Amino acid sequence: MDAARKSYDEQAARWNGPAGHAWVDLQGVLNEMFGPIEKLLVDAVSAEHAASVLDVGCGTGSITRAVARRLGSCVGVDISGPMIEEARARAEQEGVSASFVRADAQEYAFEPAAFDAVVSRFGVMFFSDPVRAFANLRSTVKDGAGLWCVVWRGPEENPFMTTAERAAAPFLPELPARRPDQPGQFAFADPERVLHILTESGWAGIDIEPVDVVCTLPEKELVTYFTRLGPLGTVLPDADERTRAEIVEVVRPAFDPFVHGTEVRYTAACWMVSARAATAKLS
Repeated sequence: MDAARKSYDEQAARWNGPAGHAWVDLQGVLNEMFGPIEKLLVDAVSAEHAASVLDVGCGTGSITRAVARRLGSCVGVDISGPMIEEARARAEQEGVSASFVRADAQEYAFEPAAFDAVVSRFGVMFFSDPVRAFANLRSTVKDGAGLWCVVWRGPEENPFMTTAERAAAPFLPELPARRPDQPGQFAFADPERVLHILTESGWAGIDIEPVDVVCTLPEKELVTYFTRLGPLGTVLPDADERTRAEIVEVVRPAFDPFVHGTEVRYTAACWMVSARAATAKLS
């Protein structure tokens, strides 16, 4: 099995398994927490007055629905079956013109030149071959179409995001190491790498700007958050009850610097990546 196929299989298993179900279960908390980032993206694409927008890595569809409410319609794509099902149900409940495709955006045969814009909130860092993925996205937009993605900067600038795994490390030595050159949360932390990926895949006018966004979640949701999401969420389901309780007892106090009464507050250090579809398409 080649590395790209292995990476795809790992991501498919992750987002169609516990991670995907966790995002469905916690979508209210997560959508509220990332609300300021949603506003950044929706405002950016709305300024274009785009008639057709593609939301990549749409998850449970919060961005897709927000764009549809603002601009009239939007299409979301995601590899996760559980999240796409939830996204469709939510769109139907809200009565918004949002549609969803369960597919790998790296490989899916989108209609050529079908979209005026592409957006993504933390959805583009998981491709096994990002150049191929962004070339595929380039093929489904019109010349000059806009791209807006929010991605994470490095782990050193996002201590909240690594608190749980650092605190739990003595108990879980098998926790997978994060590799910046592999699919994952911090895969787009290096702006030079992002610039190369987009340039090679047919995008121009590339701008990569730092954005620091204050995010919050209720303190009462914190234990559920760190035990079901992130690296701990991949290993704790297999831990025995005693080990799990010991880990929670150690990890929860590690978040104390971020706890302010009934609220957990941290700064999300991100890049706002924007670009335009180059006129000369890749052959």
